[in-house]
Amino acid sequence: MNTVTTVRELRAAVAQARAEGKDIGLVPTMGNLHAGHAALVEKAAQRVDFVVASIFVNPLQFGPKEDLEGYPRTLAADKERLIEAGCQLLFAPSVEEMYPDGMAAQTIVHVSGVSEGLCGGSRPGHFDGVSTVVTKLFQMVQPDIAIFGQKDYQQLAVIRTLVRDLNMPIQIIGEPTVRADDGLALSSRNGYLDATQRAAVPAIYQCLHQMATAIKAGARDYPALIVEGKQQLEGAGFRMDYLEVRRADNLRPVTAEDRNLVILVALFVGTTRLIDNIAFELPEGA
Repeated sequence: MNTVTTVRELRAAVAQARAEGKDIGLVPTMGNLHAGHAALVEKAAQRVDFVVASIFVNPLQFGPKEDLEGYPRTLAADKERLIEAGCQLLFAPSVEEMYPDGMAAQTIVHVSGVSEGLCGGSRPGHFDGVSTVVTKLFQMVQPDIAIFGQKDYQQLAVIRTLVRDLNMPIQIIGEPTVRADDGLALSSRNGYLDATQRAAVPAIYQCLHQMATAIKAGARDYPALIVEGKQQLEGAGFRMDYLEVRRADNLRPVTAEDRNLVILVALFVGTTRLIDNIAFELPEGA
């Protein structure tokens, strides 16, 4: 695996791969990689000839009171994991390389609608930062495919809308959430949890699964289900941000007629904010 830190080097390496007739896949990350990230790279390696991964802790998507400075940076270990997963090229730029004129002067990409509410409501400006840096990476690499995890469900919806609205010739692939044996969605922020907190957090996915099971069995009083779910999670010691049932395609409020649904949650375990979701399609007649 080759590692580059400048846009010029990145474009040169991708151009060489193109000249050799290779298809290009991109896996954007912020580093501190775990098995979920490795699964994305492995999937890309199955689909294309040349896999590019990026590691960039993007300041533009962090709010003023969020954990930018404390976000784990583990480049050496990340490189080893990427090599094992089948990555050919790592782009690990500095902030100055990504935003040469500073972030205040940076053109911002805003995806309306799907970026609003949920995490977009709790973290103002977050998805503008995500859509801006992803657009820049897409322009730099010009991949045939890009792969993102479904754990960040709203982010995936924002990126799919971005690509569609701006007519980018890129196939966006969402990969299922990778979970620990007890159901916890793998996340870089899980490393912030102490032993007691780590023992409690499987209750998050258990609650989502119970809600999905009830809906599949015919429950349609979504407000009541949400109230019950929040009570269950708060009773387990979590501080809620949101718990919502939405349409899976565009994240609009769900109606009784909708068949493709997603339940999304964000909550705090101590000072650590975790997100998760479960998407499903209702069977005919349910």
